[in-house]
Amino acid sequence: MAKKDDMNENLFCSFCGKNQKEVSKLIAGPAVYICDECIQLCSEIIEEDTEDQVSGDKSSLAPKQIKAVLDDYVIEQDKAKKILSVAVYNHYKRLDCPPSSSNDVEIQKSNILLIGPTGSGKTLMAQTLARFLNVPFTIADATSLTEAGYVGEDVENIILSLLQNADYDVERARRGIVYIDEIDKIASKSDNPSITRDVSGEGVQQALLKIIEGTTASVPPKGGRKHPQQDFVKVDTSNILFICGGTFNGLDQVIQHRLGSNTMGFGANIVDKATINVGELLKMVQPEDLMKFGMIPEFIGRLPVIATLNELNENSLIRILKEPRNALIKQFKKLFDMEGVNLRITDSAVAAIAREALKRKSGARGLRAIIENCLIDIMYELPSMEDVRECVIGEEVILNHESPILLYEQNKMSA
Repeated sequence: MAKKDDMNENLFCSFCGKNQKEVSKLIAGPAVYICDECIQLCSEIIEEDTEDQVSGDKSSLAPKQIKAVLDDYVIEQDKAKKILSVAVYNHYKRLDCPPSSSNDVEIQKSNILLIGPTGSGKTLMAQTLARFLNVPFTIADATSLTEAGYVGEDVENIILSLLQNADYDVERARRGIVYIDEIDKIASKSDNPSITRDVSGEGVQQALLKIIEGTTASVPPKGGRKHPQQDFVKVDTSNILFICGGTFNGLDQVIQHRLGSNTMGFGANIVDKATINVGELLKMVQPEDLMKFGMIPEFIGRLPVIATLNELNENSLIRILKEPRNALIKQFKKLFDMEGVNLRITDSAVAAIAREALKRKSGARGLRAIIENCLIDIMYELPSMEDVRECVIGEEVILNHESPILLYEQNKMSA
């Protein structure tokens, strides 16, 4: 018996070398042993690897798969989503397959310009892409940018914001996406050169050129203005994807003027102004139109991929309210569910919300404000009310600001 105990004491884990008495269990295999602690460690490693495969960088997905994700969150705009999906796929394919030799073909970066009315989904598409691809993402407002040395935000602060969103991981930041909104607001105000400096116009376009094309940006690690004694973080922007978006109000007139400029002779372009809407005109945009609008040629050259978005109509806004994965009506239903109340918004009320948003000319961006305004009173009272099981929002609530219909649980019969 003692001999058998001595044999057990001489059993060791083949991985960590611990004795059988030092662990809870020792499992035998063909001439090997493994303890419970090593099993647990192996299980955690496998679990981490599985999570990395599920939630890691999905930038190798095909354009169809990328568009399918955009379809879950962005209604319509199929052409823009296709262009964006192909551009993003090619961008990350370019990063994952660098040139094999110095003589190999080098693929240049294709940054993207989104043109469309406010509330048509430009920012949402960029946000959805970054979240799905699991890459760092930041949004910058072009109107707040100035040239270095002027009061305002330095262009390089865009890269600082991206670095912060990447938890100061420079390698991750280099694969990130930057969305610059209101890019049309930095167009030159006039075709004629001026003696005064255009601090927020052409000068900012010049300042953005190098960063968008690819340069090593020196950013202060703690943010704020640069200081001579400060240590800088070097970030190469060559592989950062820049997506610029703007409404470009008046660009349709520039395009229409170009199309209607040749109206005589055999090569005439006959354009019926009454039959072409803004969306159709924007699809015909050419670099020369953007230059006429006030964008400098060098800047346009850095944004070779142009995608235009259509203005949303009533039917589009109704679909936006109901269909996307995080549709507004679904969000408010969930809020009411947390109070144990079912929220029901009638079809006529949904149509009224869409019509109201069209009047405001704010696209999908105005939908939440309309719903919030109509529900603010009931959301204020509801947590203090009892036995409410359903809240019905009809058309009159949206149009006339009447109180919603509340349905209560049947009162229990009592003496």
